[in-house]
Amino acid sequence: MSEVTLSVGGKHYTVACAAGQEAHITKLGSMIDAKIASLNGSRTNYDAQNLLFAALFLADELIEARSETLEQASGPSAEEKAAMALEKVAERIEKLSQKLEEPLPAS
Repeated sequence: MSEVTLSVGGKHYTVACAAGQEAHITKLGSMIDAKIASLNGSRTNYDAQNLLFAALFLADELIEARSETLEQASGPSAEEKAAMALEKVAERIEKLSQKLEEPLPAS
């Protein structure tokens, strides 16, 4: 078990973490600190409330990112579907034009 000291909102917090996770936890702490810093004008004197707002904003960003990932993973977009349909039409037109260029059988 390791410990990492995080600086969040001008205060220092020591948290325990698994060995090897120190850099990851430090990065997470930095993200929280940056989010609190972005609250500039709306900051209150209540540390817990500031942390809550930062957590809410980060959770919202996470939900948006997950939603975008699900949309991308769920299949082709409307533009991609249209492109595939146009490609099929182009292939069909090519086949038809090749048939039209074939000589007529002799009778």
